Amino acid sequence: MTAPLSWTELEALTDFQPDPIDGLTNAQSRLRLFGQAESEVRVTLYRDYHAWCPYCQKIWLWLEEKQIPYRIEKVTMFCYGEKESWYKRKVPSGMLPAIELDGRIITESDDILMALEQKFGVLTLGMEDPRVKPLRWLERLLFRAWCNWLCYPSMSAREEQRKREKFIEVMAQVEVALAQTPGAYFLEEFSTVDVIFTPYVERMNASLYYYKGYSMREENPRFKAWFDAMETRSTYRGTQSDFHTHVHDLPPQMGGCWENGEPQMRINKARVDQGSWFELPDVAYPEPENSRQEALYRVIKHRSNIIRVNPAPDELMDEALRSALTRMMTGRVCVPPSGADVALRYLRDRISVPRDMSIYAAKRLRTALEETAALVGSGQGLPIPVKHRRDQDPANFAKR
Repeated sequence: MTAPLSWTELEALTDFQPDPIDGLTNAQSRLRLFGQAESEVRVTLYRDYHAWCPYCQKIWLWLEEKQIPYRIEKVTMFCYGEKESWYKRKVPSGMLPAIELDGRIITESDDILMALEQKFGVLTLGMEDPRVKPLRWLERLLFRAWCNWLCYPSMSAREEQRKREKFIEVMAQVEVALAQTPGAYFLEEFSTVDVIFTPYVERMNASLYYYKGYSMREENPRFKAWFDAMETRSTYRGTQSDFHTHVHDLPPQMGGCWENGEPQMRINKARVDQGSWFELPDVAYPEPENSRQEALYRVIKHRSNIIRVNPAPDELMDEALRSALTRMMTGRVCVPPSGADVALRYLRDRISVPRDMSIYAAKRLRTALEETAALVGSGQGLPIPVKHRRDQDPANFAKR
């Protein structure tokens, strides 16, 4: 039987060296300078630890696109832990996101964007521009149609169909809006409008595929072209999540997400939860050559905590994890110890994108964990909670 590599041997297989301060957009940074001096920093962004908050993503993406130097302070969302007392003293409502701009605290994402525009200029066009305001309204219209379909149970098949038709009707308006310009974006060039649409349409794309069997990216050609264009931007790729993360982080945030039980929905659900993750319509840009190295680097960095919080005994999880990583990096099949199926699938289900790693790195790691787990059994880890996500309490992984 092939023995897994040691941690020292595994470390030698990755040369992944991120530059969180001046490099590509990433979820791990606490400071972004874009080549400027730290003395230039006038903005602090307060966002959630796990990069689950859609309104935080909106501000984060805008700052990255404008390359405004900023600091990041991470705060716990109520759905996965207790809000820090220091943050409640600073922002009594506890709302996220917030920014501190030249010493002034600002909340509400739209107010934040307008304040940033006043200080640093607009991103192509401003929030109050006559061309932007109708598209902001359209985004909210789409949001409401999505919420009504996803977050409220239907009392009959007819009601479910009516909600579906209403969403598709509003989505058709989005398709029309995207067709008004020759390029893929909402305006002639990338703008604030694209930033505003990004967070929730990303979550719609994931949740409707999983809970309703509706593939938003595949059913709407203009939207697909828009998504493809977004994925050419390293700024977006650094904030982009995957289907597995979103469909399981949304229920406690949204107050519930309701399955329709249709055959396609069941097929899609199995794909998201059990793989193959490379067959999902959640990303289309080519896989980076270093995706495995990135996944390995991130696991090694946090391996002690990963092993400690797993319900399995530490020694068992250590060997099982090394077995999966050996498979991912070398292709060698290492049979893990008995009980590793449950331990590895517990971890498989709790990888969070982009908090832990980028989307393709996560697909590689999830695949290796599942393939290794399957060697010893079909046992599943503890179910992912839907009322809360205290299983993801950042207190266990505060050092990033």
